[in-house]
Amino acid sequence: MSIEENVFTKYIPDFDKLSAYGFKRSGKKYAYEEYFMDNQFKSVVEVSSAGLISGKVIDTESGEEYVPLKLNSQEGSFVGEVRTEYENILIKIRDCCFMKQYFVLPQSNRITRLIADKYGDMPEFLWEKYDDSGIFRNPASNKWYAAILDVDRSRLLPDKKGFTEVINLKLEVEHVQQIIKEPNFYPAYHMNKKYWISIILDDSVADNVIMKLVEESHGLCGKSHKK
Repeated sequence: MSIEENVFTKYIPDFDKLSAYGFKRSGKKYAYEEYFMDNQFKSVVEVSSAGLISGKVIDTESGEEYVPLKLNSQEGSFVGEVRTEYENILIKIRDCCFMKQYFVLPQSNRITRLIADKYGDMPEFLWEKYDDSGIFRNPASNKWYAAILDVDRSRLLPDKKGFTEVINLKLEVEHVQQIIKEPNFYPAYHMNKKYWISIILDDSVADNVIMKLVEESHGLCGKSHKK
């Protein structure tokens, strides 16, 4: 993971705040420069209109990018000092101009906001070891009705690999049996597959479809239903 990814994971930009901070817009990008370490180095940070962050450090004497900063094999004290100063610049930008997100994938965060708007429920992060996984409770029963989990795709698709996020939802048994026959719906990861399904939050299933299933799950996990 790059320095920028490490600092900005789960954050999205507030473009008005970027401009106020000193970012200059050019086309579809916002750019910011800051000198540090007695002007020996210049940080250049760019944010695209899609919210993608990139950055580099320029050695002002040579005018070239300071490559050792991005090489994991370069761990000398001077390189470490440059890295720390650069990270501090990024952290200040993040704290002033970015908003915290609960999850990594855009659809995960959209669904979280839709759940909050509809039910007023926010995710709970129960496990220190799995701090990227959150659950949603029905306050009437204190039972979970949704869980967004950080998993490897191979858990659902044996021929695929790589990070993704899924939402687990509880449905009527007959509905589970029916829906897992359709594309993009899977027997639940890490939960009772008789009652629960998983959906990968990569926009393969539309938000409104997911929210209809959230509604069913929320109802099933109310007072009159057993988990």
